Amino acid sequence: MIRTVKEILQEKGAEIVTIGGSQQVFEALKMMAEMNIGAVVVIDEAGAPLGIFSERDYARKVVEKGAAPLDAPVREFMTDIVQTVVPDNTVDECMNLVTDKRRRHLPVVEDGKLCGVVSIGDLVKATIAEKEFLIKELTEYIQYP
Repeated sequence: MIRTVKEILQEKGAEIVTIGGSQQVFEALKMMAEMNIGAVVVIDEAGAPLGIFSERDYARKVVEKGAAPLDAPVREFMTDIVQTVVPDNTVDECMNLVTDKRRRHLPVVEDGKLCGVVSIGDLVKATIAEKEFLIKELTEYIQYP
């Protein structure tokens, strides 16, 4: 059973929380607090993903600069997107990307359009489910009379 990004999005839903790059950091932080999430996708005027803005990005800038204004544009704090995935990517392919690129979120793009986001948590959950399925199948095979 090889799981794909498409299956993850079908299970968790493909709701995407986005914010424009010129919007204020405070707006992004408020949105994330209200929705109980740790990151949002930063998009351009056409809706294409530019980056990811996370609580971690903001915290690091505060430490780096000693302060970080809440009225600054989100694009100044976001992590640029270096990698997107498509719905047909496998969980293993995505795990390799988050490990190699040291990213916690992967925007999912189909036909040039943002259609979801998978997080490292989504990928770990899917990986565990795959392993549990394999263990169950092997156990049943071994116990077959």
